[in-house]
Amino acid sequence: MQTFDTLSPLTDMQRYLQSKEWLRPEERIHSIEKPGEGNMNVVLRIQTNARSFILKQSRPYVQKYPQIEAPLSRITVEHQFYMAMQDITSAAYLPKILGYDNDNYLMLLEDLGNCEDMTSIYKKRSIAPEKLEQLLLILSRVHRKKEIPLFPENMEMRRLNHQHIFILPFLEDNGFQLNDVQSGLQQLAEPYKTDSTLKNRIAGMGQQYLSKGNTLLHGDYYPGSWMTEGDTLYVIDPEFSFMGFPEFDLGVMAAHLILATHQNRYLDTVLQHYKGQANKNRVAQMAGIEILRRIIGLAQLPLERTLDEKKSLLHMAHKMILL
Repeated sequence: MQTFDTLSPLTDMQRYLQSKEWLRPEERIHSIEKPGEGNMNVVLRIQTNARSFILKQSRPYVQKYPQIEAPLSRITVEHQFYMAMQDITSAAYLPKILGYDNDNYLMLLEDLGNCEDMTSIYKKRSIAPEKLEQLLLILSRVHRKKEIPLFPENMEMRRLNHQHIFILPFLEDNGFQLNDVQSGLQQLAEPYKTDSTLKNRIAGMGQQYLSKGNTLLHGDYYPGSWMTEGDTLYVIDPEFSFMGFPEFDLGVMAAHLILATHQNRYLDTVLQHYKGQANKNRVAQMAGIEILRRIIGLAQLPLERTLDEKKSLLHMAHKMILL
């Protein structure tokens, strides 16, 4: 497997891209840089004398946490998601694929320029209504894809995600020191790690997550996957995509809106603007689980909140799960 990073010689990159016929005849590479902090994969911006584009490559581990193993095939899943969604790619909601190399687990994508992810909503504590409606329109279009033949089960990625959403945050001794994140958070988390009724409900939802569904899901529909610049909005990083139940994406989305704003009315708002069928209780339960795991699990967010605010969010999530 040929791998690339920001230290790769320009000549090696030039030779590789020319061998794939992804460069124009007179095109020469000027620079290789990181466009931002990738979580799962190596992501590079390639600047040439004519344009720029993004190279994305998977490794057998999580790029941000190299100690966590992850399947190389996730880039294949992402590619197939983009191929299945070509109708909304043409509407400029998803980046265009410029090249794909299955042997090297690598994909070339349109450069979205100066777009930034929408994790800023945690600091702003709000989201523009027009952005919210647009995000739900995109998700509705994704969920219209039913029974896609031969779409990957993506079970290795789902098992990895299952551990970090439904299992590890609720283990009494998971090796993650929450007080290193915020003093007092470990003690705040303990009642949720010892509540057997809560944990049974979470385990049940986890089994549904691992089961086969009939709706194409993005699989990681949260502000880190939403890119925006002005009025333009893109959705990226569908490597967790699979055929499942729509309430998973909807619950994750609602959870992050609630984490940002502390307003559980976003459960109703999400369902009001969603153009599809979904069970409100399941959306609420999934949202509650996502809120809990983002506060007391490994996958922490840029969420600057007091201990009392986190206590309120955890209490809200607990009620949502035990509906």
